[in-house]
Amino acid sequence: MTTLEKMKILTDSAQYDLCDYVSHHKSSQVNLPGIYEAIGHNGCKIPLFKTLQTNKCKNDCKYCINQSKRNFTRLELSPEELAKAFLGYYNRGLVNGLFLSSGISSDVESTMENQIETVHLLRKKYGYDDYIHLKIVPGASKDSIKRAMALANRVSINIEAATPSGLAELSSTKDYNKDILKRLSWINNLQHKSTTYPNSTHTTQLIIGANNESDREILSRMEKIYKKSELKRTYFSAFTPVQETEFSNKESCSTDRTSKLYNADSLLNDYHYDVKELVFDNNDNLLLTQDPKILAAENMNIFPVEINRAPLIELIRVPGIGMKSAREIISIRKKIPFSNKEQLRKLGVVVDRAEPYIKISGEYQTTFDF
Repeated sequence: MTTLEKMKILTDSAQYDLCDYVSHHKSSQVNLPGIYEAIGHNGCKIPLFKTLQTNKCKNDCKYCINQSKRNFTRLELSPEELAKAFLGYYNRGLVNGLFLSSGISSDVESTMENQIETVHLLRKKYGYDDYIHLKIVPGASKDSIKRAMALANRVSINIEAATPSGLAELSSTKDYNKDILKRLSWINNLQHKSTTYPNSTHTTQLIIGANNESDREILSRMEKIYKKSELKRTYFSAFTPVQETEFSNKESCSTDRTSKLYNADSLLNDYHYDVKELVFDNNDNLLLTQDPKILAAENMNIFPVEINRAPLIELIRVPGIGMKSAREIISIRKKIPFSNKEQLRKLGVVVDRAEPYIKISGEYQTTFDF
């Protein structure tokens, strides 16, 4: 089998590891397998070469296309094959970085070794110094993680679920606390210790809708992690059934649910909300038809806030005011107070959302019904 034929299979399987907030389970081009656009909060699109080192895997994750019990073609790329395939894309200007993940072939350490060797070849043999995101395998040794972080701009380990029982619903071969949370802690402790990439970051990913965990459980887990670590971002993968897996007959998770989880997760990670400030339905899930920030605001007793006096923690809780515009408001009002809502609009404030929750120089901007 040629390298291109291998790439078509391995890159298609890699679609389930998310690198953006928008795309869900999409395939890459047939003639250019492996090119996926990463789309961040700012809307910037970055083409990445995203692939698995191997789709061989000893784990039995019931939702996963690569699980051990599934019968399909198993193959792998050697470190040299993968490095050359990636450079072929990069040198043609087709991609700006590498997103490398892997199934677990024979054992965890040999899997990590192959990934590390691939990245080492790119950095040391071929002089590649652009972006690399490397997935850490659950159960990896601290030494392997340290070596990976010395070579990659970003690493991540998928926590997959919010609770030990939630992971047990998905797989019998992983220990939630030992294989995942402990490794996540190691990654956080090692962050910024790399002399090559001192500003390296780490992320994680959860599978949403494959088990019975509620949104409250998911966000409570992320709140704990954000408070104890420097985790950059969480990705929420909407479960989609795969044929020939134990979960092939389960219902797909709506991307509306993952979209609301992204909204709420941003409130926790970027705006320093507490889960107790969020609003859930009777099943402890977010309401799909309403903005989590507006729902949270309706339960707070701080509104309306005075634009010319409110501290940052109150300004960022106003619907329609983001972190950037809140900081600009504080900077500007030190020199001259705001007098009308059009001044806020010019800063990027969504005034239609913010009006019920603010006063400007003592004047209400709209009627607020308490």
